[in-house]
Amino acid sequence: MYRVTANKSYLQKVTPTASFITLLALSACGQSTEQAAEPADAAPVTVVLYEGARLIVGDGSDAIENSAFTVDGGQFVAVGAAGEISVPDGANRVDLSGMTVMPTIVDAHTHLSVTREALLDDLQRRAYFGVSATLSMGADGPGAPLEMRDEVIPSAARYQSAGYGLTAPEPGRREVHWVTTEDEARQAVRDEAARDVDVIKLWVDDRDGQFDQLSPEIYGAAIDEAHQNNIRVSSHQFELVDAKGLLLAGVDILAHGVRDQDIDDEFVAMVKERPNLLLIPNLPTRGVATDLSWMAGSIPDEALKGLQEGNVDNPEIQEGFNIQARNLARLNDEGMTIAVGSDGNRPWGPHIEMEDMVAAGMSPAQVLVAATRNGAVLMELDDTGTIEAAKSADFIVLEANPLDDITNTRQISSVYLRGERVNRARISARWRGL
Repeated sequence: MYRVTANKSYLQKVTPTASFITLLALSACGQSTEQAAEPADAAPVTVVLYEGARLIVGDGSDAIENSAFTVDGGQFVAVGAAGEISVPDGANRVDLSGMTVMPTIVDAHTHLSVTREALLDDLQRRAYFGVSATLSMGADGPGAPLEMRDEVIPSAARYQSAGYGLTAPEPGRREVHWVTTEDEARQAVRDEAARDVDVIKLWVDDRDGQFDQLSPEIYGAAIDEAHQNNIRVSSHQFELVDAKGLLLAGVDILAHGVRDQDIDDEFVAMVKERPNLLLIPNLPTRGVATDLSWMAGSIPDEALKGLQEGNVDNPEIQEGFNIQARNLARLNDEGMTIAVGSDGNRPWGPHIEMEDMVAAGMSPAQVLVAATRNGAVLMELDDTGTIEAAKSADFIVLEANPLDDITNTRQISSVYLRGERVNRARISARWRGL
């Protein structure tokens, strides 16, 4: 296995080739590998050409209406308009006419399971919904199988972890570091650095008065220590005053937007001074009844029923959403880099979040960039997030165009990770107990 910490590239040590799998199959049927072997000078062509789809690259450029792209060895080889790319003789062809292809989704803020079996299930369920990478943003305490970050798992998203995370004492919550002094904060960061976490997570606010807040001195010490260890820091904060303090202290990622009031000119100016600052809005429930029928047949009936029971109009919730929506719209207009995060452990969550981000004022095209390229930037994955030559062949085939309606990201025909088609039927059947 390989572990890359500089740019989080995804390296695969061993992947069975198509020819190797064929030889195994022939042996199982009683045919000798000698009889089935190709001559040494006639290596099989493994390139696959996908053509005819509308292609959304993921970088904000115009869609290619009649596209062609080739995949070989789990990577995109050539991408462009139909008839304008080089295709080797003998390439397998897949006709995607009438479909739309987009990069897979990066969910930059989740909270995943902490046992190997449950985490594997989490990652495969995300693949079902077109998510190829996710960042578990804290509370990955003792026993969390961080080694799975290095593994190539078929039909599963890859993941990163913020480890435990740091907070003021929270009775009953032991999967995080409790810190009350600057020295404790620095030691907690060093402990997490020793675990090779991808990000340090700070919970700063008082959770509606339940706990003490992390003071600027304490979170400032944590951020400084993290940067000395070449680790970025993300923050859970609620109030504008805390967001300003965190920016002054050098936080790298706002894991939530400002939620108590509309942001002011001073905050916007601070954001614009930090071009590498990243925002994961994690918008709250809109408080507006929406159509959830698209999940029928994908998740257990009881789970869908529970979601539908809470899917009602709620004016009080709407007001909370509206504050965050205005803040998101303004920061988007000011050019801040925005990614998509669903929080919690809802594999379908990014599709809900993307709809909410459009409702907040972002265009579908902007939200698609947030959900693909920007998420990959946040996770420092330079081999995914866009459909380009030499990147991992991670893409979704959709039956409708999300540029017209962002909810069309839910009309998934197929998902490909590293050039291999995800077995969505098997994942859904297992989840539903079939």
